[in-house]
Amino acid sequence: MIDGEGVFDVIVIGAGPVGETAAKRAVRGGLTAAVVEERLAGGECAYYACIPSKALLRPMELAHEVERLPGLELRGPIDTAAVLARRDQAVSGLDDAGQVSWIENLPATFVRGRGRLAGPLSVEVTTPDGGTRTLRARHAVVLATGSDPLIPAVPGLREAEPWTNREATAVQQVPKRLVVIGGGAVACEMSQALHSLGAQETTMLVRDRRLLSRMEPFAGDLLAESLRRSGIDVRFGASPARVERPLPDGPVTVHLEDGSRVEADEILVATGRRVGVGDIGLDTIGLEGEGPIDVDASMRATAVPEGWLYAVGDVNGLDLLTHMGKYQARICGDVIAARAQGLPDDLPALRDVADHLGAPQVIFTDPQVCAVGRTESQARAEGFPVRVVEVDLAGVPGAYLQADDYTGRVKMIVDEDRRVLLGVTLAGPAVLDHLHAATIAVTSQIPLDRLWHAVPVFPSVSEFWLHLLEEYGL
Repeated sequence: MIDGEGVFDVIVIGAGPVGETAAKRAVRGGLTAAVVEERLAGGECAYYACIPSKALLRPMELAHEVERLPGLELRGPIDTAAVLARRDQAVSGLDDAGQVSWIENLPATFVRGRGRLAGPLSVEVTTPDGGTRTLRARHAVVLATGSDPLIPAVPGLREAEPWTNREATAVQQVPKRLVVIGGGAVACEMSQALHSLGAQETTMLVRDRRLLSRMEPFAGDLLAESLRRSGIDVRFGASPARVERPLPDGPVTVHLEDGSRVEADEILVATGRRVGVGDIGLDTIGLEGEGPIDVDASMRATAVPEGWLYAVGDVNGLDLLTHMGKYQARICGDVIAARAQGLPDDLPALRDVADHLGAPQVIFTDPQVCAVGRTESQARAEGFPVRVVEVDLAGVPGAYLQADDYTGRVKMIVDEDRRVLLGVTLAGPAVLDHLHAATIAVTSQIPLDRLWHAVPVFPSVSEFWLHLLEEYGL
């Protein structure tokens, strides 16, 4: 299986969940694999994003559930130390020994160090001791290098050493005063989590006129109302002009373009991400630019005519979502294994590749915001014959049983010609539980006349499907 030391069928650069999945599928297909990682095996999601952020948010979610139901009451504030300790357990104390063992048990070879392309089918690894090691691939190299937080070019901001998602999710001492730049998923989630854990003065500076600007407007509006009710100062149309932090451990001052200013103990920047293509050797194979790397349906890089380079996850720019990156990795690993066996390009893995506009996404705030498929504006821009149906979730009997003053909404976008769903957006407490049903309906293009026969349970919040379809006219 291995021609010699350092020679493998497939080399994967990046040991996050996406890279691990690509290696797993290639090995399952009978190939040998090496996985190269400079940082922690398990990736950003496991240690500084998805997992720890949800561990910090869950206690807040439970506290809000209790507050909304009469007959129950909290016996005290959230125990911040206990929450942080459980977060530490969730990320294995930032120790990746378990993930390394998982990779080795695939079995695949784990190589610690910075991987860089060094010509076709060649990867040079700079090891922790400063040495170098060259790996050769027989069939494919897979780039799964993810993305990094983006720091805007605001004077003084970088010098102020701002937090990104990494510092926010790994926090050991919650600041009393926190200023957050951004209005997307990370900004909303971490503002709410840290506020509930002790950031008493939390200020969000949002350049746009609403939160979650890429989603349906009502979702951001409901979330903004919730944040403000909890005491978070949400400022729209607020853009930083410059940032000052005279002392490394001192307070930070954000001067806004309107002349006002905000002072805080820490500043969190959550304004987007950049794909991880810096210094990975693209120039050694004739590729230029800052990414993302264009790929075809099999995740093969279209600009490499020999067809040996693949890119999965954030680095290809299709969807900066872990679950979609893993989906791409499953396709990629299967395709590489099949092509290595000389099978034709008409592979089963490629016959029903998901429309990336159908990617489900969740903002784990209170209320939760979930969406799959197209928004109304996207559907209209693409020329679909659109019909929109919206339902107030508070009118569903099961919602009243969940909480007093249950506040939520659901919106479906219908292609009137085909009578199928183009998209669904939900906002409300615990609506995540209903997202996968919407994902199945959207991605499988189930006709509404058929969906009508999928009877929801009474009394449950899922009866909103019946309300939607009745409002539609079925």
